[in-house]
Amino acid sequence: MNDFPADFIFGSGTAAPQYEGAAFDDGRTPSIWDTFSHSGRTMGATGDIACDGYHKYKFFVKLMVDTSLEAFRISISWSRLIPYGRGPINSKGLQFYNNLINELISNGIQPHVTLSHLDLPQALEDEYGGWLSPKIVKDFSEYADVCFKEFGDRVLYWTTLNEVNIAALGGYDEGIAVPGRCSDRTRCAEGDSTTGPYTVVHNMLLAHSAVTKLYRQKYKSTQKGKVGVNIYTFGLLPYTNSTEDVMATERAKEFYIGWIMNPLVFGDYPDELKKRAESRIPSFTKEESEQIKGSFDFIGMNHYITVFIKDDPTMMSDMKEFYADLAVELIIERGGAPVDQYPVLPSGLKAMLEYLKQVYGNPPIYIQENGQMTRRNGTLNDTTRVEYLQAYIGAVLEAVRFRSDGGE
Repeated sequence: MNDFPADFIFGSGTAAPQYEGAAFDDGRTPSIWDTFSHSGRTMGATGDIACDGYHKYKFFVKLMVDTSLEAFRISISWSRLIPYGRGPINSKGLQFYNNLINELISNGIQPHVTLSHLDLPQALEDEYGGWLSPKIVKDFSEYADVCFKEFGDRVLYWTTLNEVNIAALGGYDEGIAVPGRCSDRTRCAEGDSTTGPYTVVHNMLLAHSAVTKLYRQKYKSTQKGKVGVNIYTFGLLPYTNSTEDVMATERAKEFYIGWIMNPLVFGDYPDELKKRAESRIPSFTKEESEQIKGSFDFIGMNHYITVFIKDDPTMMSDMKEFYADLAVELIIERGGAPVDQYPVLPSGLKAMLEYLKQVYGNPPIYIQENGQMTRRNGTLNDTTRVEYLQAYIGAVLEAVRFRSDGGE
């Protein structure tokens, strides 16, 4: 670790649905994750107990100290803090987050906070469709205002939303993630895959930029914090050296990454995405474009796996939705890795870091999620995870050195 710059931060992270448990305790109301996980679509896995961090947070902070972590990324359960999405603050929820943040700081661990990590209050989903409605912008901004007011004296790093791109695709195109919407009625009771993900990303970007504007106008001068947003980044490499696959890979970068990053940096969606999605993707007004452009202090980046891109124009003849618009085949080269583990291809992470630098002006980046799935085997043999992390930390170090040396 001493090979990294002094200001490089090593930490760990989790999310309220994964960590807190106590799903129905002390005034917390259901989120869309609770509803989805109790629908039978997660093979019995719920957040009812999870790691029981709500009760055991001091124990977990001690483990972080023993591991020499410098930072810990948490998310706030909106429905624990404000049970029905708007209205009165839940005093017990407020006390929990104050206690957790204070425990981290007293042990020298920097808190990084995500405002929404796939757990929108179910009350707002029921009322107006959650992220499908522009009404979410006002409610999300008021919720963020509470968080900044109550915790901003100690929290300097705020991530508004987690994996904007994948949250929209998984939850509103494929129906495999919360809230489980899609066009396929054999899998989803409701939803429209042709417009859903484009609408959701649009509203998420508007909500994110409104929250950033709020923080900068009301809190930044005194709290001195930073606000960013998180996207998922596959490593994206061409399957062959053919012109078609190389061009398809560039298109995939625009669809998966540019879909979010282009509005944040340039004020609008990529031209190729707009051309293919046509009227199914909403347009920004001039005022919205100006508000979104530059509305971040850092980019949160999640990365686990590299995929190879093969051009597939036959996709465009299918139903009009994101993957048909993209028109590629995603290929995972496992290299002998079992199906329940990620292949170790750290070159994909390095390539994405360099892509964000070259195309989007070298923004500050926090890799907020990265790691290896490891099946429990009754032992402490964690070799596959060790090898994965060593390889990916090495790739990050190469990218950092490349940047510091002035490399292009």
